[in-house]
Amino acid sequence: MQIVCLDLEGVLVPEIWIKFAEKTGIEALKATTRDIPDYDVLMKQRLRILDENNLDLAAIQDVIAGLEPMPGAKAFLDGLREKYQVIILSDTFYEFAKPLMAQLAWPTLFCHKLEVSDAGRVTNYLLRQKDPKRQSVKALKALNYTVFAAGDSYNDTTMLEEAHAGFLFRAPQNVIDEFPQYKVTTDYTELAGFFDEAAARASAG
Repeated sequence: MQIVCLDLEGVLVPEIWIKFAEKTGIEALKATTRDIPDYDVLMKQRLRILDENNLDLAAIQDVIAGLEPMPGAKAFLDGLREKYQVIILSDTFYEFAKPLMAQLAWPTLFCHKLEVSDAGRVTNYLLRQKDPKRQSVKALKALNYTVFAAGDSYNDTTMLEEAHAGFLFRAPQNVIDEFPQYKVTTDYTELAGFFDEAAARASAG
């Protein structure tokens, strides 16, 4: 009874806000949870920038519609799902994720929601719960699952800590330096191997 929990952006798909920043030319929108550990601070900054520049949800969704999963991501995910239950734990929003989930064959996704005005402007964000990645892993453990996890950013480290085994995937050097306890890889095949090794140890133990 083993579950793999994966981050979405930066692990399976491109960072949506970075791609949107490239489209709009707004450099400040390139900030992600790789740069700003406090998610509330990050999202309030994003909402302020959207408001100041009269950018609505449709403008973001237009960029997302042109995105594809990272090369090799779908095959990696398909391979994992043959061996494990897989859940995507993300700080993205359902209003963003649908086109990308379709390309990944609809894996289970736990994320957040946006508040959107009748005019289509993003007015607020609604967290599913506080510290959702850690809490999700804790809940799965309470159901007697063995949980393995991988992510790339500050907001993933709580789920890596809570999981029976956690790994960093394509993480920036600042995150790697601050969390040296986690094995690091940039390769899907190697990450799959990390999960298999952790599963073998859990089964043996």
